[in-house]
Amino acid sequence: MNPIIHETEHRFDARDGYSLAGLIIAPPTPKAAVLISSGTGFPKELYRRIARQGAAMGYACLLYDYRGIGGSAPSQMKGFAADIVDWGRLDFSAALDQAQALAPHGPVFTLGHSVGGHLPGFADNALLPAAHAFVCTSTGYWGAHEPSYRPSALFFWLVYGPACLALKGHIPSGGLWSGTALPRGVFEQWRDWAFKPRYFGDFLHELGPHAFDRITAPITDWTFADDTLASQRAAEDLMALYTAADKRLLRLAPAEVGAESIGHFGAFKQAAAGFWPRPFSWFDEVAAGLNPGGPVSDAVSTPAP
Repeated sequence: MNPIIHETEHRFDARDGYSLAGLIIAPPTPKAAVLISSGTGFPKELYRRIARQGAAMGYACLLYDYRGIGGSAPSQMKGFAADIVDWGRLDFSAALDQAQALAPHGPVFTLGHSVGGHLPGFADNALLPAAHAFVCTSTGYWGAHEPSYRPSALFFWLVYGPACLALKGHIPSGGLWSGTALPRGVFEQWRDWAFKPRYFGDFLHELGPHAFDRITAPITDWTFADDTLASQRAAEDLMALYTAADKRLLRLAPAEVGAESIGHFGAFKQAAAGFWPRPFSWFDEVAAGLNPGGPVSDAVSTPAP
């Protein structure tokens, strides 16, 4: 018998009052909460399937769109000011508080895709989560991508993106960019970091307060062998920025989760349903360690509908 899962649209304010679009997917009585943070340009709806899996395993999940993305986009993108640090410092921090409130008596965890795994380090409440699950999280340094992907990355940074900014004032959806429209500031900051071998690692102090060296909650990053953007090297470089955490990097073949291919964002599509329980099963293990002798899990291991 499938558990009852509720889905509720939820708007809330970022740290500076900017209105963000969210979606709560949860069982009636959650045992813990999970904040699910998107990759760059991916709307929250991409993560609905894995959130339903989490809800089936007892977790209240909050999905949300960063400012400038999806349901949190302005009516006019040209001239809209936002960057990736804003996503972490203003949006992620507020969303984490919202997620914690969904299960106030249980722990809160994060599940971040790609840039969603960068944001905890910029949050003012970064020490709140009990663990962080990353999926395809890595630096975006172009030289750390797999060789086959590097020409495409350079074309995007040096030709396509600048042309879009000159013509539109932002990166529109469509063409060579398959995600949602991106604000100018997001593209320019991302591009700046992409040409530095340690990404933002060498100048974190210039970006303001951060917690990359203070987060001690365990981190697991699942990447996939056919992801040419989040290569093994790029994933290791990003994980190295979380200097105080107990870290684990797992690189899987798509066949290990029942898929023919996954790439950078296929882990959240139906073909990769075999992957969805893994982060939540790991959260169960972490929660059991927080509460020795307590119930480990009432998890549903099969993919949720």
